[in-house]
Amino acid sequence: MDDIDDLAGAFGLVYERIRRQVMHLAMLLVGAVIIGAGIWLALAHPPIALATCILLFVTLLYRVVTSPTRNVSPSI
Repeated sequence: MDDIDDLAGAFGLVYERIRRQVMHLAMLLVGAVIIGAGIWLALAHPPIALATCILLFVTLLYRVVTSPTRNVSPSI
Protein backbone atom coordinates (compact mmCIF):
# COMPACT_ATOMS: atom_id res chain seq x y z
CA MET A 1 0.00 0.00 0.00
CA ASP A 2 2.90 2.36 0.66
CA ASP A 3 4.13 1.93 -2.92
CA ILE A 4 0.69 2.88 -4.26
CA ASP A 5 0.73 6.00 -2.10
CA ASP A 6 4.21 6.91 -3.41
CA LEU A 7 3.01 6.38 -6.99
CA ALA A 8 0.02 8.65 -6.42
CA GLY A 9 2.31 11.27 -4.90
CA ALA A 10 4.64 11.06 -7.91
CA PHE A 11 1.69 11.60 -10.26
CA GLY A 12 0.71 14.62 -8.19
CA LEU A 13 4.19 16.11 -8.55
CA VAL A 14 4.22 15.56 -12.32
CA TYR A 15 0.71 17.00 -12.59
CA GLU A 16 1.77 20.12 -10.68
CA ARG A 17 4.76 20.67 -12.96
CA ILE A 18 2.57 20.32 -16.07
CA ARG A 19 -0.10 22.60 -14.58
CA ARG A 20 2.51 25.32 -13.90
CA GLN A 21 3.83 25.11 -17.45
CA VAL A 22 0.32 25.30 -18.92
CA MET A 23 -0.52 28.31 -16.73
CA HIS A 24 2.74 30.01 -17.74
CA LEU A 25 1.98 29.39 -21.42
CA ALA A 26 -1.56 30.72 -20.95
CA MET A 27 -0.23 33.89 -19.30
CA LEU A 28 2.22 34.41 -22.17
CA LEU A 29 -0.53 33.95 -24.76
CA VAL A 30 -2.89 36.34 -22.96
CA GLY A 31 -0.08 38.90 -22.68
CA ALA A 32 0.68 38.59 -26.40
CA VAL A 33 -3.01 39.03 -27.26
CA ILE A 34 -3.25 42.14 -25.06
CA ILE A 35 -0.14 43.63 -26.65
CA GLY A 36 -1.44 42.83 -30.12
CA ALA A 37 -4.80 44.39 -29.32
CA GLY A 38 -3.07 47.51 -28.03
CA ILE A 39 -0.98 47.81 -31.19
CA TRP A 40 -4.02 47.25 -33.38
CA LEU A 41 -6.00 49.86 -31.44
CA ALA A 42 -3.14 52.37 -31.71
CA LEU A 43 -2.93 51.87 -35.47
CA ALA A 44 -6.68 51.75 -36.14
CA HIS A 45 -7.98 54.39 -33.70
CA PRO A 46 -5.19 56.54 -32.21
CA PRO A 47 -7.45 58.90 -30.19
CA ILE A 48 -9.25 55.99 -28.53
CA ALA A 49 -5.91 54.29 -27.82
CA LEU A 50 -4.59 57.47 -26.22
CA ALA A 51 -7.72 57.87 -24.10
CA THR A 52 -7.47 54.24 -22.98
CA CYS A 53 -3.81 54.68 -22.12
CA ILE A 54 -4.54 57.81 -20.07
CA LEU A 55 -7.37 56.07 -18.19
CA LEU A 56 -5.14 53.11 -17.37
CA PHE A 57 -2.33 55.43 -16.25
CA VAL A 58 -4.63 57.49 -14.01
CA THR A 59 -6.05 54.29 -12.50
CA LEU A 60 -2.56 52.97 -11.79
CA LEU A 61 -1.47 56.29 -10.32
CA TYR A 62 -4.56 56.43 -8.08
CA ARG A 63 -3.92 52.89 -6.89
CA VAL A 64 -0.29 53.67 -6.06
CA VAL A 65 -1.14 56.87 -4.22
CA THR A 66 -4.03 55.42 -2.17
CA SER A 67 -2.50 52.04 -1.32
CA PRO A 68 -1.53 51.56 2.31
CA THR A 69 2.15 52.03 3.00
CA ARG A 70 4.27 49.28 4.46
CA ASN A 71 6.07 50.01 7.70
CA VAL A 72 9.72 49.66 6.87
CA SER A 73 12.09 49.72 9.79
CA PRO A 74 15.26 51.75 9.26
CA SER A 75 18.33 49.61 8.73
CA ILE A 76 20.94 51.16 10.97
